[in-house]
Amino acid sequence: MTAPPHDCLARNEWICGAYLSTRRHLLWDAVLQHLRLTGLSVLIGLAVAVPLALAARRWHWAAGPVLAATTVLYTIPSLAMFSLLLPVYGLSATLVVAGLVLYSLTLLVRNILAGLRAVPEETRQAARGMGYGPVRLLLTVELPLAVPAAMAGLRIATVSAVSLVTVGAIVGFGGLGNLIYAGMNTYFKAQVLTASVLCVVIAVAADLLLLGVQRLLTPWTRAGRT
Repeated sequence: MTAPPHDCLARNEWICGAYLSTRRHLLWDAVLQHLRLTGLSVLIGLAVAVPLALAARRWHWAAGPVLAATTVLYTIPSLAMFSLLLPVYGLSATLVVAGLVLYSLTLLVRNILAGLRAVPEETRQAARGMGYGPVRLLLTVELPLAVPAAMAGLRIATVSAVSLVTVGAIVGFGGLGNLIYAGMNTYFKAQVLTASVLCVVIAVAADLLLLGVQRLLTPWTRAGRT
């Protein structure tokens, strides 16, 4: 009877310290790509969502079409979305970023718009009475008061992006998803589990980071609770 190998890699165990020590550069590269894809897609999504939310708030007739269009985009399956974008962007990281941007719009636009609409009208009137113009009113009153709702959408969009990046493995740009996909094909347990756990860690860390940013941007909420 042959004795089992001492190496956890040879035994193909789910938890294996040898995998971490021998593949740390591979893991680090995958984590960096995952972070780049997530961060870029969320930032671009935010840059697109803010003007859309402002337009929907300014022109009431535009709110319905904007929210409907972004909601429809969110319902498209990820594989179908990437297939639709493939002729435009080809097999590239840009394809993954574009898909994630479209997915983030429904969460970002809806929450930013909700935050802007929640600003009390008497607050706007008071600011106008103090001589605030439309731009100053927006930048110094409305947007700051809309931060809690907007950040809630941003947190959800970011966590969703961390998860959806893994689907980019089908085109070779999935960050940790590349390792998960390769590990599933070869039934490499340690690789699948490690990459999956790292995805969860990134999502939780990003959510906590954004929560901290929200608390810094809204000191009046802490004062109210105190």
